[in-house]
Amino acid sequence: MAMPKAKKTRFITILKKDMQIRLPKLPIHLSSKHEDKIPILEDTENTFPKFLLRNYKIWGDKIAMRKKEFGIWREYTWKDYYENVKYLSLGLISLGFKRGEKISILGDNAPQWFWAECAAQAAGGSAAGIFSDSFPPEVKYIVQHSDSVFVVVQDQEQVDKLLVIKDELPLVRKVIYWDKMGLRHYDDPILMDFEEVQKLGQEYEKSHPGAFEENVAQGKRDDLAMVLYTSGTTGLPKGAMLTNWDILRLHVPELTTINPVYAGDEQVSFTLPAWISEQCLGYAISLAKGQIMNFPEKQETVAVDVREIAPHTLVYPSRLWEIFASTVQVKIADTSRLKRFIYELCLPIGYKVGDLSFQGKKPNLFWRTLRAIAELMVFRALRDRMGLVRMRIPYTGGAVLGPDVIRFFRAIGVNLRQIYGITEGLVPTVHTADECKFESVGRPLPGVTLRLSEKGEILIAKENCFTGYYKDPEATERAFAGGWYHTADAGHIDEDGHLIYIDRMQDMRELRDGTKFSPQYIESRLKFSPYIKDAFVVGGEERDFVGAVISIDFDNVGNWAEKRRIAYTTFVDLSQRPEVCELIRKEILKLNKSLPERSRVRRFVNLHKEFDPDEAELTRTRKLRRTFVEDRYKELVEAVYGEREELVMSAPVVYRDGRKGVVSTKIRVTPVD
Repeated sequence: MAMPKAKKTRFITILKKDMQIRLPKLPIHLSSKHEDKIPILEDTENTFPKFLLRNYKIWGDKIAMRKKEFGIWREYTWKDYYENVKYLSLGLISLGFKRGEKISILGDNAPQWFWAECAAQAAGGSAAGIFSDSFPPEVKYIVQHSDSVFVVVQDQEQVDKLLVIKDELPLVRKVIYWDKMGLRHYDDPILMDFEEVQKLGQEYEKSHPGAFEENVAQGKRDDLAMVLYTSGTTGLPKGAMLTNWDILRLHVPELTTINPVYAGDEQVSFTLPAWISEQCLGYAISLAKGQIMNFPEKQETVAVDVREIAPHTLVYPSRLWEIFASTVQVKIADTSRLKRFIYELCLPIGYKVGDLSFQGKKPNLFWRTLRAIAELMVFRALRDRMGLVRMRIPYTGGAVLGPDVIRFFRAIGVNLRQIYGITEGLVPTVHTADECKFESVGRPLPGVTLRLSEKGEILIAKENCFTGYYKDPEATERAFAGGWYHTADAGHIDEDGHLIYIDRMQDMRELRDGTKFSPQYIESRLKFSPYIKDAFVVGGEERDFVGAVISIDFDNVGNWAEKRRIAYTTFVDLSQRPEVCELIRKEILKLNKSLPERSRVRRFVNLHKEFDPDEAELTRTRKLRRTFVEDRYKELVEAVYGEREELVMSAPVVYRDGRKGVVSTKIRVTPVD
């Protein structure tokens, strides 16, 4: 029996003046058509594979997934989804996979990632996710720590990582890859093609008819479904164990009630599958509600791919929403005077109506009329350019998003909602369409209990959280001290029951005079500037003021410099130009106006490079490793608080012809006031 092949999507061509756009001819999904066919969540449907089996029976020929390959959207029905999972699961069993064992998955978002996860769960096992840009030592740690017996990887790049460390992974029986490109001449016996494993599954079914369904039926709600590893901001990552029921009992039903998701809704799977948000809001909701998962061709094409799909639901890390907002500002600055005038005329209208909604007030007829005009003239076209024209539930997570960004998107008609996602606590709080506060991360989900410790630490009731840390009972006991999960995050709950996230407990800072401030909050506000890509805010009990280390946005600042005929050669050179330092100073001045006087940034330096996860400065989810960065750049930090106006640092540089070198550069220390 041949494996099910994907269907190619037909294309239609839209002509708009001198521009030709090719969009996929996607079906219009009306939620009311299928919603009544979704059974109420019963105790018999308490695992992810059981939902897959149900969906196959209800919607066999309806689309479940799409993956863009070479510019073409390839469609997979629920029948395709079911058969790919079924034969992979049976193939793993034929290779010796046993109930209770684990696989690791290493690759970018793709159907095969989730097929592998569901296949392991259907066989009574579980999956551990690994970030696709992890280095071999990081891969080795997770595969080794999780006791994985198989590793499913994407392509040649990931295969090479495993071949480097295979001798240190005695438990691993096979490395299974789903993209064959570049692997034709690899003959290591540990390697195996994804489709070959599925063919083994087909043969296994002939001698074990009904085995897959029997395995799925044996699954229990308290079976371990996944091991998700923490960011590792405070040490080695820990493996958080999550059962089927940890997610399906409360978080998925309640999330899809307060922010309704319907069968046939489009979702773009972009956030990393090894992250709890994608597991809850992507994989789990897709299986539980029939949401369609769409996978971009690659990270560089996400903006185009999102526009083609025009999803109803989207989960982006806060950094990407910041980039979206910055890009709009840059492009508006580059457009004609007339278009810029119309935009600047309409945006205040959007802000006014958006602010009224934040205050719980309804705009009067005058403002509703102006908002409708602004919608026709600017906002709808702007949302269409970003692929957000059908957007109903846009989520942001990973880090607190600056109020300016939320306010901007709400002004143009995108009701951005923050979620508080944490690996161990899943998604305990979220905004809704009608309830959103700039400073908060939403109310707790119905059924989720939160409280604050005496020190202001956010605590989540144990029954609303994960099962525990894999192979680390001591850490589990510490995390659940007193029957509450200790998040190590600082916050408070306002009079309306909204959770205000402040920062990591260990990252809250206090100046010499006792002034407390949140570096992360200031950093998030700085990154709203189109010219600042990342920021590292410093201060402490031995300091008299707040300082900052800024990483400029090379593309945006470069465009700004070229228009003003400011010559530069490299990132290092551009970042230290006096004109660029003055540009960043003015951006910081704008922010300072909205901060308490004692918390304002007084001095800063422009870093000679970008912060890089490959150099351990950022986690794989792009969170700053604050302690590491502060130690690495302590000379820069001291310069911010010293009397020098500049210091000399050595920096690696890559020239356009590929040559590498090291240059010494003078780093300017710039006062803001």
